[in-house]
Amino acid sequence: MAVASSSDVVILSLGVVLAAAYLFRDSLFTSSKPKAVPIAPSKATNGHGNPRDFIAKMKDGKKRLVIFYGSQTGTAEEYAIRLAKEAKSKFGLTSLVCDPEEYDFENLDQLPEDCAVFFVVATYGEGEPTDNAVTLMQNLSEESFEFTNGEHKLEGLKYVVFSLGNRTYEHYNAIGRQVDEELTKMGAVRIGERGEGDDDKSMEEDYLEWKDGMWDAFAVAMGVEEGQGGDTPDFAVSEVDASAPEKVYQGELSARALTKTKGIHDAKNPYASPVKAARELFQVGGERNCVHMELDIEGSGITYQHGDHVGVWPLNPDVEVDRLLCILGLTEKKDTVINVESLDPALAKVPFPVPTTYNAVLRHYIDISAAAGRQILGSLSRFAPTPEAEAFMKKMNSDKEQYAAVIGTGCYKLGEILQLAAGNDISAPPTPENTTVWTIPFDVIISAIPRLQPRFYSISSSPKLNPTSIHVTAVVLKYESVANEYTNTRWVYGVGTNFLLNVKQAAQGEEIPLLSSPGAANGDAASVSLPRYAIQGPRGAHKFEGGYKVPVHVRRSTFRLPTNPKSPVIMIGPGTGVAPFRGFVQERVALARRTLEKNGPDALADWGQIYLYYGCRKSTEDFLYKDEWPQYEQELKGKFTMRNAFSREVFRPDGSKIYVQDLIMEDRDKIADAILNGKGYIYICGDAKSMSKSVEEGLAKILGEAKGGSAEVEGAAEIKLLKERSRMMLDVWS
Repeated sequence: MAVASSSDVVILSLGVVLAAAYLFRDSLFTSSKPKAVPIAPSKATNGHGNPRDFIAKMKDGKKRLVIFYGSQTGTAEEYAIRLAKEAKSKFGLTSLVCDPEEYDFENLDQLPEDCAVFFVVATYGEGEPTDNAVTLMQNLSEESFEFTNGEHKLEGLKYVVFSLGNRTYEHYNAIGRQVDEELTKMGAVRIGERGEGDDDKSMEEDYLEWKDGMWDAFAVAMGVEEGQGGDTPDFAVSEVDASAPEKVYQGELSARALTKTKGIHDAKNPYASPVKAARELFQVGGERNCVHMELDIEGSGITYQHGDHVGVWPLNPDVEVDRLLCILGLTEKKDTVINVESLDPALAKVPFPVPTTYNAVLRHYIDISAAAGRQILGSLSRFAPTPEAEAFMKKMNSDKEQYAAVIGTGCYKLGEILQLAAGNDISAPPTPENTTVWTIPFDVIISAIPRLQPRFYSISSSPKLNPTSIHVTAVVLKYESVANEYTNTRWVYGVGTNFLLNVKQAAQGEEIPLLSSPGAANGDAASVSLPRYAIQGPRGAHKFEGGYKVPVHVRRSTFRLPTNPKSPVIMIGPGTGVAPFRGFVQERVALARRTLEKNGPDALADWGQIYLYYGCRKSTEDFLYKDEWPQYEQELKGKFTMRNAFSREVFRPDGSKIYVQDLIMEDRDKIADAILNGKGYIYICGDAKSMSKSVEEGLAKILGEAKGGSAEVEGAAEIKLLKERSRMMLDVWS
């Protein structure tokens, strides 16, 4: 091997040094001043360019209030916007109304001293925060979460809480109370009393009773005086050229629906699902209806699990649309194209896509079918066509008892109230000739009436048996109002279920029947028609050769069967409360088929027993899916047992009615064994006000006695433990 000379080594070393000097020239020969590099925003240095920094947005917009809403169905958001509007009109203060999911809370401690934060939060499920408030609640409650002060403290932070709940649920307004408790622990200072709205009675009245005292305390705490604001509009409505009709929203719920482009289907882009099948589940020709509908989701990208909910997007009935068009003097202009612009986007976002038409707004986008609240009547009184109409509106607005006696008992919608105030006959089909015109600007209508929201139903199928369709089971809401000095008893119709009934009737080629007026004697001529809907959809998009389509999206749920089929399952679901349990049983049937095919006829021997407790009026009248249950029993090889309470068919010896809670008490030994020894699961679905409470009380008694104690102590403790471990789950409504 050759040996390098000393001169070669020197030359080689010099070359290495020169090469290194070239490669690292920036470090060796530039100034010692450090080079500037971008620094990521830290907790303390959130820049104004950070879209999740609400403090920066407040400063940029010179806003002294930030209002966070925790909303599952849109109601809390509506109240948040109302509070923002009132702060502006009373005190001239502008607000930032925020979805907490879109912001970070590390700098909540940086809220300036002359500012305040509002929390308008609903309680969902079993005392849980709404989906968009989960992170907010974690940040407030976890001691490990630090604000920019390096601590879990909010000393001196001024805040207001209005919580939304339902007293029939066990965890009434739990989230609002928790927000209040956590903020107080961190040193924050509440302004006024905590507001609690009860949806079981009247959320609106609870809000109205709370807000005046809160605003008085707010004025003192914030050093402001009422009267500094003004009555400024939220929106500017302008009639525009219709030269590009294909760009005008005629009721489409999203841009993708308008342009017919593909995309993910969710609450912001519902899927127009073809109706595969629809039929009546109650006795044909009876006075009540229950619709079974199968919605085709093949090719939509939508998936679901048993226990999930489907959101159905209805529209307003023709009569209410026509009524408001007549009242507003827009009948001849209903198809005029309009644009709507928010005059304060941080306070009031345009609640529907634009450009659109007057007709589309009233039919598809705002909830004109809801009972009118008391507050709105006062704000509309200044547009009254006569002094008498103005006096009527002011009376209903200011007199809580009179409002309850007339509007509450009569279940009047806004259009009907305006007609009553003007002395019109609300029983007659509205026309321009029989309806007095009110000069209400359309921007006021948009501000006053909330967005039309989807109606949610428990899915009554399993994707294991029905992978390309979602089944809906819906009792049609129709009830009688109470007569008062202005109208006799009349029919009141729910929007969502009557919309589905309309679709079912059209799909089946049925005529919409006429009804006798409530209280009419037998034999009287039928005089009232069920409400009709424009079910063909915008531009006829929901009508196709094979039938009709219904806009839907899926909302996830935690209402699920245990994964292990060896666990016993107890399901209590009278009426349409049985809907998710049909899906549960189908889920187990699908698993049983696979298990039997793989492991033979004895494969289900170690499965836990599945008990279903169902109730209805009569086995011949409203027994839902009566023909299906025996088939499921057969396929599950004796592992499925169903007990039925027919409250108007089978009675106790003393003549009293039998309900599902009575059947549970009869089976107390089986139930106690399944829960305490078999580690079983309990599911309750249906009415929260009476059924759910009675069932829980019965279960507490059964479990308490089985443990050698009482319902009030041992039973209540066991129920609490079951809920904490997700072995007792509820899907109830009031």
